Amino acid sequence: MLEISPSLQIPDAEIELSPIRAQGAGGQNVNKVSSAIHLRFSIPDSSLPDACKSRLLELRDQRISKDGVLVLKAQRFRTQEQNRDDALQRLADIIRRANFLPKARRPTKPSRGSQHRRLDRKTKHARTKSLRGPVKPEH
Repeated sequence: MLEISPSLQIPDAEIELSPIRAQGAGGQNVNKVSSAIHLRFSIPDSSLPDACKSRLLELRDQRISKDGVLVLKAQRFRTQEQNRDDALQRLADIIRRANFLPKARRPTKPSRGSQHRRLDRKTKHARTKSLRGPVKPEH
């Protein structure tokens, strides 16, 4: 059971983990050991709340396929267990970010005093600018 928050958990059956060979340098060991982990998580088939599913599917993330399957590849560490934990942690972080709903913005209006101060400032600035113009000769 992967715990996202105290009220949200994902059963292990919904997460598909498969070991793969890691890319990059590794010496003689790299061709024998499958230390990287490929994580597949189907968003539409999951037990997540519908609101969370829709926010996840709306993410512009290249790791989410057209079918709604999130694919993560973890190969940061040398051991399969550490990479497995890393992949599960990254999945939890993605779901937490999508589950967070920002507070709605309530539109506000500037106070009457601040509007008057702004207009007074503008008038004073305009007067200062006009005084900088060329001096008109007296006739």
